[in-house]
Amino acid sequence: MANFAKSSVPRFSAEVYQNAYLPEGGREVNAIVTVTATGGGTSGGLPLFAAATDAGGLGAARGRDSVGAVRHAGVVIMVDCSGSMDYPPTKMRNARDATAAAIDTVRDGVAFAVVAGTHQAAEVYPGGGRLATADPTTREQAKEALRKLSAGGGTAIGTWLRLADRLLTDADVGIRHGILLTDGRNEHESPQDLRATLDACAGRFTCDARGVGTDWEVKEVTGIAAALLGTADIVADPSGLAADFTRMMEAAMGKEVADVTLRLWTPQGAEVAFVKQVAPTVADLTGRRTESGPRTGDYPTGSWGDESRDYHLCVRVPAAEVGQEMLAARVSLVLPEPGGSAPQTLAQGLVRAVWTDDMAASTTINPQVAHYTGQAELAQVIQQGLDARKSGDADGATAKLGRAVQLASASGNEDTAKLLAKVVDVVDAATGTVRLKAKVTEADEMTLETRSTKTVRVKK
Repeated sequence: MANFAKSSVPRFSAEVYQNAYLPEGGREVNAIVTVTATGGGTSGGLPLFAAATDAGGLGAARGRDSVGAVRHAGVVIMVDCSGSMDYPPTKMRNARDATAAAIDTVRDGVAFAVVAGTHQAAEVYPGGGRLATADPTTREQAKEALRKLSAGGGTAIGTWLRLADRLLTDADVGIRHGILLTDGRNEHESPQDLRATLDACAGRFTCDARGVGTDWEVKEVTGIAAALLGTADIVADPSGLAADFTRMMEAAMGKEVADVTLRLWTPQGAEVAFVKQVAPTVADLTGRRTESGPRTGDYPTGSWGDESRDYHLCVRVPAAEVGQEMLAARVSLVLPEPGGSAPQTLAQGLVRAVWTDDMAASTTINPQVAHYTGQAELAQVIQQGLDARKSGDADGATAKLGRAVQLASASGNEDTAKLLAKVVDVVDAATGTVRLKAKVTEADEMTLETRSTKTVRVKK
């Protein structure tokens, strides 16, 4: 474990958990890397990251001053104002109230804007293609502007995201974040158009997405959050929006350093099988690699506050004989610098491979690796089970959701176990014996699907 940071900034550390021993000819190395950021400083309520690199200091960069301080954060709240938000009328009122609550949570000095989303995107506040700087006056002005929001029109979420991207880019802020609320399907835009927008916005800002009610498409909302490294959730009852928006904004205000990447070096002849975030949620980062040097690739992790996340790495190394040892991977948390100057290394961990003829050593599965392999499978079988249920495959749904109950029980994932119990009758959790419930509310099914990727950490 190593970390490189001063006490006034988020201090990053990386801990590697693995069984390094492989049988003769063995190639696959698995490791869990726990990355923790602690002790971030704040200045006047603004996110702050003022670090000195061990290599000699950060250069000037967008949103940072010459010593690396993030000048401030920017957040854009995108509120669905399509016609369906009037059914029932309380939905639009709750959305206005939730946005007002979120605005009250924006810290002084943080840049913010509100966007109304229909089949097009419109600036609600402050307007003029810019962000406002939060203070008591601008917060009141923004809440006054919210009172004029009304429902009407269609839904084209890509237009909302592109406007948010323009606003955040033009504001030249260090931490760029979006909050998106929708109550319906993205019917006025093709899936290809939305995908193109997500590809264009990925890495430019993070975004939390929420579906309100039960008339929206889970895979659309979770896909937005996954592409933009944010969270996704359901707010089945619109009356819960204000509390949820407040929590989301508080989390956004806690972010202190942006654009951190997980850099993975592997030796000659090795190949990366996958890189996944496995806690607090499962997110496959494998396909998001960008090459950053010889045998080195970067995987985006987004913005960080005081928090800890776990990543599962699987690397295939060249086979070797008993007694040989090699460095299978070097994992670094880095803060890239625009303009090509040397990035700052925030933390580093090493993944090893040792070949042995000790059968007990080479067949032991590290507890962290075993746990998160199960958590990733849990997310997968829930999705497969719900898809089978929707398609009328009762046997397939029973088998997959039964396996999910078994995995949730074994790993102590009580929240997911409770959600599963609303979709199936559990006969025996230990063996995964279940019966599909004859009647399941749409909200319960959508909640299980939306939250299926949430994991629990290894019990210490």
